[in-house]
Amino acid sequence: MHRYRGVSGRLLARRWFLQQCGVGLGAIAAQTLAAPTAHATPLPVDPLALKASHIPPRVKNVIFLFQAGAPSHLELFDYKPQLERFDGSLPPAELLEGYRAAFINPQSKLLGPRYKFAQHGKCGSYVSELLPHTAKIVDDIAIVRSMKTDAFNHAPAQVLMSTGSLQFGKPCLGAWTLYGLGSESQNLPGFVVFSTGKKGPSGGTANWGSGYLPTVYQGVPFSASGDPVLFLSNPPGVDRQLQRDSLDVINQLNRRQLERYGDPEIHTRINSFEMAYRMQASAPEAIDVSQEPQHILDMYGNHEGDGGYARCCLLARRLVERGVRFVEIFNERWDQHGNLKKDIALNCLRTDQATAALLQDLKQRGLLDETLVVWASEFGRTPGSQHSDGRDHHPFGFTVWMAGGGIKGGIAHGNTDELGFHAVENRHYVTDVHATVLHQLGLDPRELVVPGRKRLEKELGQPIHEVIA
Repeated sequence: MHRYRGVSGRLLARRWFLQQCGVGLGAIAAQTLAAPTAHATPLPVDPLALKASHIPPRVKNVIFLFQAGAPSHLELFDYKPQLERFDGSLPPAELLEGYRAAFINPQSKLLGPRYKFAQHGKCGSYVSELLPHTAKIVDDIAIVRSMKTDAFNHAPAQVLMSTGSLQFGKPCLGAWTLYGLGSESQNLPGFVVFSTGKKGPSGGTANWGSGYLPTVYQGVPFSASGDPVLFLSNPPGVDRQLQRDSLDVINQLNRRQLERYGDPEIHTRINSFEMAYRMQASAPEAIDVSQEPQHILDMYGNHEGDGGYARCCLLARRLVERGVRFVEIFNERWDQHGNLKKDIALNCLRTDQATAALLQDLKQRGLLDETLVVWASEFGRTPGSQHSDGRDHHPFGFTVWMAGGGIKGGIAHGNTDELGFHAVENRHYVTDVHATVLHQLGLDPRELVVPGRKRLEKELGQPIHEVIA
C-alpha cells in the first residue's frame, strides 16, 4: 500500500513538497535564521554604542513618572469653578455629542472637585491642596492641560501612552530613545523600569517593550528593595572567576551563531549576559541608599516603605547620575471609580513629596538641566460622577506636566472646556509628548527609521513648542 494512501490531497501536496524536494522544515528554519531579519537594521558591533543626535540635544536623560490608573485632573491641576458651581446637575447636551465612557452613563450628574485649588508660585498656576509640595515647584514645571487620547480602557491606553500606538508590538518611548542615542552606562542598563504595585501594567510589559526593535533596547525591570534584579547573584558554590570562565565559553558559542546567522537577538543575548555579569557589582551599589545623607532621605519621605514610590524617585536620581538614559516609574492605584475623596488623597500623600523632592534634588545637583522629567497618565477622569464619589475613565481631556532641561517652567498651556469634558485650546495627542521628549534629546522621530516598518504620522506626533524654552 502506498504510504500516502488515505491522506488528503492538500496534506499530500504539502508533505510531498517538503520531503521529495529535499527541503525539510529544518532547512527552511535555517534559511529563515540565515536571512537578514526584517525587524531591524544591521546592528553595529555594540548596539548600545553612543550615536550622534539629529539636532543639538537639550537633555541627556529622561525620568518618566507614569501615574497608572489615571489620576483625576479635576482634583489636581485643572481647576474648574463651573464644575463646582453645577455639582449635582446634568451636563449640557452639547458636551455629550459623541461622548463615550467606560462604565458610566454619559448623562451622569456632574461631580464638583472634591478639594480646593489655589494659585501658587510667581506664575500663579492653580494647584490642588492635595499637592502642597508640587505647589512649591510649580515655577519649574510646564503644565499641559489639553491632552487627549484615543482609548478609554487601561490596557490599550497605557500601551498608547507608552508606544504611541494602540497596536501591540510597537517600540516604547524608552526603546526608541536607546535606539536613537545608545547608552552612556557600561555597567547598568540604559533603560530601567520600577513598578510600585503588584499588578503591573494592564497591557503587560509592552509598556516598556522594544516591539519590533531588538530586545536589547527594552526596559529592564528593577526592584527598589532587596536584589535589584531577580537571579542576579551567583548561586552557592559559584565564585566570580568560575562565572567569568563559564560566560566566556557561552559567549564564544553565541558569537559563532551570530556570525553564522546574523540574528540581532543573538547579539542581544551576548550583551545581556555581559551586562548581568557587570551588574552583579554595579546594581546593588546603585540602589544602596544607605550612602545617602539623612536629610536627603527625609526630603523624599518614606510613606510606603523601602519599595514604594518615594524610594523609586530617589533611585531614579541615583541611576541618571550613573548614566542610565531612561528611567520609568510605573506607579499604580489611581483608578478611583469610587471612594475618590479618600483614595486620591492617599495617593497624593504617597507621591507628592517625593515627586517634588526629585526635581529639587536634581536641581541642586545640577542634573535638572540635563534631565527631562515627565509626569503623565494614560487618560483623565470624567466630570460626571460614578457611584456618587468616583469618576470614570476620560480620554477627551487630561493633564501632563514636564520639567527640566529646555522646558519653560511656570507655565500652564492649553485648556479644557469650563466643565473639563474636552480639550478645546491647544489640544495635544499623546504622541506630542513623545515628540517633545525626543526633540529635547536631540532626536527627530521621523529620522528613527527601521526598514520595512513605516510609522503613521499620528504615531510620530509634534513637539509641544509652547513649553520648550
